[in-house]
Amino acid sequence: MKQNNHTILENIPERIALSEYDSKKLLKKYGVPVISETVAGDEAEAVAIAETMGFPVVVKAVGSNILHKTDRKLLQLNLTNADAVRKAVRSIVHNAADDLEGLLIQPYLTGKREFIAGLFRDIQFGPVIVFGAGGIFAEVLADVTFKLAPIRPADAAEMMQAIKAHALLDSFRGENPVQKEQIIATLVGLSELAAEMPEIAEIDINPLIVMPDGQVCAVDALILKHINRPVEQKYLPPVSSESIGRFFYPRSIAFVGASSQIGKWGHMLFTITASGGFNGEIYLVNPKGGRIAERMVFKSVIDIPGDVDLAVVTIPAAKVADLIPEFKQKGIRNMLLITSGFAETGAEGKKTEEMLIQQAAAAGILVVGPNTMGICNPHIHLYCTGSHVRPLPGSTAVVAQSGNMGTQLLAFAEQ
Repeated sequence: MKQNNHTILENIPERIALSEYDSKKLLKKYGVPVISETVAGDEAEAVAIAETMGFPVVVKAVGSNILHKTDRKLLQLNLTNADAVRKAVRSIVHNAADDLEGLLIQPYLTGKREFIAGLFRDIQFGPVIVFGAGGIFAEVLADVTFKLAPIRPADAAEMMQAIKAHALLDSFRGENPVQKEQIIATLVGLSELAAEMPEIAEIDINPLIVMPDGQVCAVDALILKHINRPVEQKYLPPVSSESIGRFFYPRSIAFVGASSQIGKWGHMLFTITASGGFNGEIYLVNPKGGRIAERMVFKSVIDIPGDVDLAVVTIPAAKVADLIPEFKQKGIRNMLLITSGFAETGAEGKKTEEMLIQQAAAAGILVVGPNTMGICNPHIHLYCTGSHVRPLPGSTAVVAQSGNMGTQLLAFAEQ
């Protein structure tokens, strides 16, 4: 975890926006390659800094209320001498008026390629990392890609290849290939910042200039923060693709909460799965025992004679946590939790859900759910959903926040 990064914000508790200088100061702490720059307080200081830095330079207005400098003529580029700096400063001071808090002096960088990187928080899905073609054409081209945080270096690499302009990452018009590891560091750094600083609402790095030698540099950045800091969000660690693969390719399934009553989830799921042609073992579990649909019903997963790769759970929410020790003892590592009555019901349900996830994680159990309508993998004839939908196997994956919408999409796929 980065240390003391919150101090940058603590001095500006009521601001909506950080200044460009403070924005890049924070981003640098998270591995974003930012331009070297200095803040001047007046015209004379700006000229002295520019002469020390070396021409050509850029002069910008600095202020928490200054979000878009180009529109207000608060940005002067490619200034080649002291007189040009003086003239630029006077223009900026006039145009910025009371919003001016300082003058930012930067070296003037050139490059034929520009990208954009950023972060925003979706009200439903949380922090989202953004990457795409940048510069003045960013809004026109809309060539961007998104990934939910947290992201890993491999995810960042995928984002770079996902944009239409990915060819710009290679050699371009006499300029070297982009130092891709610098863009990866930028995107991963944004992901880390999102997790560690929930008070940050939005980040816009535009442009991320690629210099002729392939080095990447953030020359402009904007950070917006919440006025009232939200409760810190909790993030679950990423799940490996191998673990997800095992979840969707079970060789045996136990239906915990199996029922003989038509219409109940405990009856519907196992009958749809069995009739769909699943070739693995199917076990039914209910404390009452007996037989359902001419199948033996085990009173506990412990009583099942074979291994269980996936447990489909439909018992009441209050009893689900009691299954964790049994699953751990049996070696069940995957739980499809159909049961509702958790976070969607309010504070108590959310607390119950968080405790369950903690217990499951400690036992090494991957949970999909709760309050889900099932999963489908046509490649092994696994149709474990609340509807009789059986699409053919293919190369399209569907993840739906709405179970009803998800099954409708599967029904469309059948057609």
